Amino acid sequence: MEYDLNRGILKLYKVIFALFFSTLLSANAVIDFDIIKKGQENNNTLLVIGGIQGDEPGGFISASVLSTHYEITKGSVWIVPNLNFYSIIKRSRGPYGDMNRKFAYLSKKDPEYETIQRIKSYIKDSEVKLVVNLHDGSGYYRPKYIDSMHSPRKWGQCSIIDQSDINISIYGNLEDISSSVVSHVNENLLNDEDIYHIHNTRTQEGDKEMEKTLTYYAINEGKAAFGNEATKSLPTHKRVYYHLLALEKYMDIMGIEYKRKFTLNATGVYNAINNDIHISFYDGKISLPLTKIRGALKYFPIKKDGTIDFKASNPLLRVVKSGNSYSIHYGNRRLSRLKADYQDYDKLSPSVKFEVDGEMKDVKFGAVLDVKKSFLVQDDKEYRINIIGYTNKIKKETNINIKKSQIMKRYSVDTKGCIYRVEYYKDDKFAGMVLVKFDG
Repeated sequence: MEYDLNRGILKLYKVIFALFFSTLLSANAVIDFDIIKKGQENNNTLLVIGGIQGDEPGGFISASVLSTHYEITKGSVWIVPNLNFYSIIKRSRGPYGDMNRKFAYLSKKDPEYETIQRIKSYIKDSEVKLVVNLHDGSGYYRPKYIDSMHSPRKWGQCSIIDQSDINISIYGNLEDISSSVVSHVNENLLNDEDIYHIHNTRTQEGDKEMEKTLTYYAINEGKAAFGNEATKSLPTHKRVYYHLLALEKYMDIMGIEYKRKFTLNATGVYNAINNDIHISFYDGKISLPLTKIRGALKYFPIKKDGTIDFKASNPLLRVVKSGNSYSIHYGNRRLSRLKADYQDYDKLSPSVKFEVDGEMKDVKFGAVLDVKKSFLVQDDKEYRINIIGYTNKIKKETNINIKKSQIMKRYSVDTKGCIYRVEYYKDDKFAGMVLVKFDG
């Protein structure tokens, strides 16, 4: 009897723990999405959505590039680059099920219920007139069967509509609009195989799966809505190229004017995705360029209570804690793992003195200094200064001209061995960091 009682108590504890852990996981794992509004808000707004499925990077990176590398000079564009951020980080179609099948009915108990309600509110907003949902699909859509990779069952390289038209005051001619987009993309193909087609799913004729999707929900709310699919057979930057071609045509159709900061070709898109991404921590005391960052940085100063405050140059950047490591994610790529060196933080952020290639400079914590030949850290009685990776026969590290060859490459921030950390400490508290970046 005693054994049965203990076993029952043990089972009860297991149930309680499971429920608690499930609640905790749900609370932590559903990451809120961003809404980025560009241009002048008006009642002719384009809503672009990426990241509804986390294993489709072409879609969410395209939305991100639109938010960071385009200036809207006339009109209004709203961008959601990371609708299902947890699924993006997990590289999953949907840890809680396919989010693009949750727009017809959804239980309030679903972990993503609030996310769905929030995105619905933007779709329904009176200013939004046209919605584009970005996807990456398998193979190459073709209206007639050619082979297993080119057939009506595939989704890549097509413009999707749920029906030919809807009875609304503007943009109701869905098939005509889709045809214009397809024509524009096909005039700018990278390869002949990449040709686009219109894919009309004829959802209202009984397609029960498509009835659950975001675009069909939007149509039933009186909004023109389109899906844009790039093929997963292409590398990500080429998928992004095709998504951006389509998005620019939608903007043209709506009279939205824009400037972009790169040339729209495969190389230009690749550079826009991978270059000039960075993150800063703790009110700018630390800045990290993320292009070519090492996969792990040891002894990284983290506040003793374990909190991590950051600002990112890109809406797809997030920092995720796991034990004593903090992983920097860019979409579904983990760029680096910061291995914590827990520190008390000094609150002040004054200027410090550097001599760079013979020129004296006042430098704020968080700065990245470009160095051609050498730098010198001026001695400061307020701080203990540590140049990470620099070794010499004397302990002093200040008032000495230092060249790249004098710092051990394995301590660099980047894989090229060009960027190094100079850390400041005051009364056993971390005060800030400056990076020196040698001409690579």
